[in-house]
Amino acid sequence: MAMSSLAANFTIPSLQDIIDSSNDPTKLLSTLSPIGIALLVGALAYRALSSKDKSNVRQLGGIPVFTAWTFFTKRYDFLWKNFRSIPDPIFKFKVLQHNVVAVRGEEARKVFFDAKGLNFNEGYKILMGAAPLLKEINVESSLSEDDTSWFNKQILTLLNRPRLSDMLPSLMADIDRRAQLWGKEGKMDPFKNIYDLVFQMTVRMATCRELAEDLDAIKELQQLYWTLEKSSTPQALLLPWFPSRSKRNKEKATKALFVKLYGIVEMRRNASVPSSDAIDVMISHGHSTESIVGFVLAVVFAGVINTGITACWNIVYIGMHPEWREKVKAEVDSLLSKYMVDPSEPLHKRLAAIPVSAWDDEMPVFDSVIRESMRLAFTGAALRRNLSEPLDIAGGKVEVGDFVTYSLADIHLNPEVYTSPETFDPSRFGPGREEDKKGVFNFLGWGAGRHPCTGMKIAKLEMKVIVAYMLAGYEYKIVDKDGLPLNALPVPNRNDIHQARPAGDPCFVDFKRTVS
Repeated sequence: MAMSSLAANFTIPSLQDIIDSSNDPTKLLSTLSPIGIALLVGALAYRALSSKDKSNVRQLGGIPVFTAWTFFTKRYDFLWKNFRSIPDPIFKFKVLQHNVVAVRGEEARKVFFDAKGLNFNEGYKILMGAAPLLKEINVESSLSEDDTSWFNKQILTLLNRPRLSDMLPSLMADIDRRAQLWGKEGKMDPFKNIYDLVFQMTVRMATCRELAEDLDAIKELQQLYWTLEKSSTPQALLLPWFPSRSKRNKEKATKALFVKLYGIVEMRRNASVPSSDAIDVMISHGHSTESIVGFVLAVVFAGVINTGITACWNIVYIGMHPEWREKVKAEVDSLLSKYMVDPSEPLHKRLAAIPVSAWDDEMPVFDSVIRESMRLAFTGAALRRNLSEPLDIAGGKVEVGDFVTYSLADIHLNPEVYTSPETFDPSRFGPGREEDKKGVFNFLGWGAGRHPCTGMKIAKLEMKVIVAYMLAGYEYKIVDKDGLPLNALPVPNRNDIHQARPAGDPCFVDFKRTVS
């Protein structure tokens, strides 16, 4: 057959074909003729033979869009399918013009979390994409959104122990008001109801009373944040310059968030009497409205994603393990007994009387439960970008400008470190075992190396007061959609990078209020 005939039968998919193919690149095959499909398959087979380049890193073959597609749609599966198919602790692939280097193993983990040149913000900005950024809607701020040190300083200033102590009664009141909406008994989805609660509490700590107590405004903000999460599609990330629906939705949601929060900040700026709320404190420190809005956007996004995931799984894991439920409840009862002022007070007020120092320091069992929930649920991919100089890692070299990814499952689900890693067992962190301390960076739930989690104490407090309220005020069990007890422990969907909901069928909390 002449080459002209071959060319005539090989139909190249248009850009719109790629955009319209949603999350499944195989849909592109429908745009090709039979001979075109044969040629494409042949080309893929030829290029799929991965080889090492001069950096001594095995390069995945195939057309970059197809090769990388699963990295955005099923990231956990993509990384571990490739790691299992090659003998090396390192490989790389293309995302358009970018190189992404995936690494595993203890030595790689040390370098990944300790190397000065691996930039946290740049890694997530391009390969994650859901966080709202003001510069994407052409809003200028006096401070860079990449200024991690400024962000961390605000966290430490606004959410230190004295300020958390002042906010604790309001946080407990938020929980109680939400709980009243659940009713005295029924069935709820923890990955909806607990997420809603965490969102409101995070807004409370990062903004002001007027916004935190306006449930309609909270609902509006939350919907905008989930629009951002849904806009982080393969199309938007792989083709950031194309005016796709996802890109338009993200810009629209970011603008709406900015307008809403800008109005709130200006309202507080013009208030006749300043408050002690976070926005007012930042105003008093001379920060611009744009900088304050940028800070709030980042705090709420990070807080809801990470704290929300763990808070939901705490409820599920404790509900599925009666022995741990009783141990944590005993800690809660002990604190209530020790610090209770008036036993006739409503539950949320009695819990609010417990000092923040006690929540921090007097719940070792619950600390282990939180740690174990995070170990099981946090198995996603950490991301960085090399902005300094060529970096040696895992026997290969990462060039300047390359991205690097490390799967937390490499350590959190490692049977050589954690006994029966798929089993919920908080005692693994206790005296005599301490499996997380047998090596460097063996637990990554709170960050590590150059990027520890500045908001750890805040997140722990949110989780503890939510679970304490549930254990002290309710009887509950984990059930399926029909209200029947689950036969097996739910497992997080490891490809769900933002919410980590249960894989397969959903689970629910069947509850009954026992204490007012």
